[in-house]
Amino acid sequence: MPEPFKPSSKYSPSADPFSAKRSGMPGQGGERKKRTKAASEYKKSLQEKQTLKRLYGLSERQFKRYVKETLEKMGKVENVSDELIKRLERRLDNVIFRLGFAKSRSHARQLVNHSYFLVNGKPVNIPSYQVKKGDSVAIKQTKLKKLMFTDLAAALNKMETPMWLNLDKEK
Repeated sequence: MPEPFKPSSKYSPSADPFSAKRSGMPGQGGERKKRTKAASEYKKSLQEKQTLKRLYGLSERQFKRYVKETLEKMGKVENVSDELIKRLERRLDNVIFRLGFAKSRSHARQLVNHSYFLVNGKPVNIPSYQVKKGDSVAIKQTKLKKLMFTDLAAALNKMETPMWLNLDKEK
């Protein structure tokens, strides 16, 4: 009578022809190239929108409101997308970040929420506040003693502010 099959200690799963991993996609074709499609216009515009939302830290509702306000100016401005970017750049939390008072936009947003800044001498705690041309933004004198602002002068000397903002580094 023949002996039943017993796996030896030398038996390995790789020796089993049925357990071998196959390369390529399943199906009769075997090795096929990965199918890639060109991104649709909708996908491209959605990705751009999501990038802007994440960059400025906005919710869908906030972003929708900015787009709606910008589209109302459609006939009055040359480029609507540039107008949207300008509107987002004029937010107080973004201006604080661009001036170098905060390490990130979310940090700037928190500082604005905690009322660290004065706009034209008045305290403002709304991150979406639209800064206008000629507005002056300053740190409150009581908040200047905080630990995060102790080495601010050295950090501001190294940093370059955008052309559309004026920073008085002595004050």
